[in-house]
Amino acid sequence: MTESAETQVKTIIDLRDITKSYFIGHPNEFQALTRVNIRIMQGEFVSVVGESGSGKSTLMNIIGALDRPTEGQYFLDSLDVGLESDYELSGVRNRKIGFVFQTFNLIPRTNALMNVELPMTYAKIPQRERQERAKYLLEMVGMGDRMKHQPNELSGGQKQRVAIARAMANDPAIILADEPTGALDSVTGHLVMDIFHKLHEKGKTIVLITHSQELAEETERIITLRDGEVTAERKGSGKKVGRT
Repeated sequence: MTESAETQVKTIIDLRDITKSYFIGHPNEFQALTRVNIRIMQGEFVSVVGESGSGKSTLMNIIGALDRPTEGQYFLDSLDVGLESDYELSGVRNRKIGFVFQTFNLIPRTNALMNVELPMTYAKIPQRERQERAKYLLEMVGMGDRMKHQPNELSGGQKQRVAIARAMANDPAIILADEPTGALDSVTGHLVMDIFHKLHEKGKTIVLITHSQELAEETERIITLRDGEVTAERKGSGKKVGRT
């Protein structure tokens, strides 16, 4: 079997009957997710769409190993997340998942280069190596001339490109993007989506959490959440929409 064929058949995210409840045993108890089953293969570009309150953020937190389900099992690259301690999960996140958030989450008063270096610092990568990789990643997202700029000196789109570079710092298996274009105008948002397409072409698995059907259409598969349940799943175009 060729390497590309192996990549196509490997499951990297496997959610099995995932239920997430809050305030258990109290009058305001509610279920944010109910028996969610999702499988994502290595190298896929998948979007999860839904209105506010549909459970998208809760699902993102579970996929990103930031929170644990109340019921069900989650296998991340064949690892049973439920069996890992909080300390072990911290290491898993740093190695396997790159996060991109709507609010960028860059460290103030710290330049772009150092922001991208930070995950590699936690991974104990030597300074020279992490600095060289950070420079390479910033150049890859078109921010090579802004390495020394702090977040308050960058536009929203520039901040998000730095955030994407940071997400790639430890060469993770998965990029998990939560409303990454939500704070951007449509033109800048498309530029950010173009970067995700390039990363996907390089073989990265990308999960895009979004309320935008237009952006979701650019992914290979669209999963719809409503009231904490998967209500639909269909193919997307997997291509840029309305631009070259």
